[in-house]
Amino acid sequence: MSELLRLLLPATLETLAMVSASGLLAGTGGLLLGILLTVTAPGRLYPAPLLHRLLSAVINFGRSVPFIILIVAVVPFTRLIAGTSIGTAAAIVPLVLGALPYVARLVEAALLEVDHGVVEAVVVMGARPWQVVVHAYLAESLPALTRVVTVLLVTLVSYSAMAGTVGGGGLGDLAIRYGYQRFRPDVMAATVVVLVTLVQSLQTAGDRLARRLDHRAPQAR
Repeated sequence: MSELLRLLLPATLETLAMVSASGLLAGTGGLLLGILLTVTAPGRLYPAPLLHRLLSAVINFGRSVPFIILIVAVVPFTRLIAGTSIGTAAAIVPLVLGALPYVARLVEAALLEVDHGVVEAVVVMGARPWQVVVHAYLAESLPALTRVVTVLLVTLVSYSAMAGTVGGGGLGDLAIRYGYQRFRPDVMAATVVVLVTLVQSLQTAGDRLARRLDHRAPQAR
């Protein structure tokens, strides 16, 4: 048991580091792209059909590439950014690139659900563009954006496990090197338990926070 914990602890910390760093980067980038997609859509705040179509095409292309293929395809770029193609730091690069287009689409969907009348009211009040985005789009879609972050983090846990199959570190790497290659079913089972626990914890925390932020939903006493 002590040996199992000795293996699990650093691998779990590596997974948490990968998910945290890539979640922050992909979340920030995806939020900005999602806002840009929303405000440039036809009939929206600043319609720009050409820019909107270009962004949509790039994002759709990114979403169509399976993550396991993306990891291999961006190896030269990963080496350029991280100085290596293996390890925890290197895994963050494909994790961000893989999650970014999905986050952008989810953010766009969340922002498009905002009542257009609310946006127009803020514009009529003389708000600047950034004020419209903050006080209309972001403020009204905060519960939905919280769920987007939850989906992002859960997805990154899964992606980080896949990154482990090509030397990305973390729990996926531990499962492959010790659980599979060394025929250690106890390591494989423990890794699965930790991954499931991480996903369930993130999902539960995200759902509770989203319900608290949703002013339209009745609050539990």
